[in-house]
Amino acid sequence: MRRVLFVLASLALAVVLSGCGGGDNAGTTQTAGTTQTTTASSDAPIDRVVKVDGERGLYLRCSGSGSPTVVMEGGDEDTSASYAFAERRLAAVTRTCVYDRANLGRSDAAPGPRGFTDLVEDLDRLLANADVPEPYVLVGTSGGGYIVAGYAVAHPTQIAGMAFIEVPTPFRDPPPPVVEETKWNYPSNIERRDYLQVEKDAWAARKEVGDIPITIVSNAYSDAEIDAATFPSERRGMRTNVQDQRGWLILSPRAKQKIVHTGHAVEEADPELVINVILDVIKAARNQ
Repeated sequence: MRRVLFVLASLALAVVLSGCGGGDNAGTTQTAGTTQTTTASSDAPIDRVVKVDGERGLYLRCSGSGSPTVVMEGGDEDTSASYAFAERRLAAVTRTCVYDRANLGRSDAAPGPRGFTDLVEDLDRLLANADVPEPYVLVGTSGGGYIVAGYAVAHPTQIAGMAFIEVPTPFRDPPPPVVEETKWNYPSNIERRDYLQVEKDAWAARKEVGDIPITIVSNAYSDAEIDAATFPSERRGMRTNVQDQRGWLILSPRAKQKIVHTGHAVEEADPELVINVILDVIKAARNQ
């Protein structure tokens, strides 16, 4: 996850709400008495809400051109603005997309509980309905990693590479306050996500996606950070964080782990590192 859980250990990020709506990228023109549909190029910018389920829509923003398309999934409660530090740099190299999940930013609301399948299917419908061209390099930060992992397992032929930025394993033996505060209907749970169950389901669904480049960025917590954690189960998980995240390596024989000492919010502490990790995956994907 662990935007929500690490609040208890003073390691969570602040939620930044941003984004703006735009118009449709398709229209019709009249030619000699006939109606001709014109669809925007796959390189045209996208800045709009895309319908994914009846009238419910998700805000999507895409810029840049080239292949593979980078699709970035923010951490728990993070909007598309969470990748503002990387968007322009990546869009200068290839097609780059970010979006707001349901109940966040400019996207429409969706009732809870929001489970693993709901989150993955929303991403699936969004990419399909907006005609976002594959193959994809999927990037997941913290709790966003569970979603991109699920999408990759469901659509392995669409995936050219992946980057996981501090995506922990499921919370083992969560104490009662953590269980309570991560329930889908807890007042401060704005995503209405069943956080602990999403973690478990994503972890259980892991399997090889293909022979593709994947980088797992994992934080090695300091003794001081571990000692400052609120609960014994948190401290245990922080001690084994690097070892536990090796479980993501199952997704590809070319997967590798990069160990950092930044704290959980890698993108805040060292945004350049995160950008370079993604650029390296893009380069490796193009050289396959």
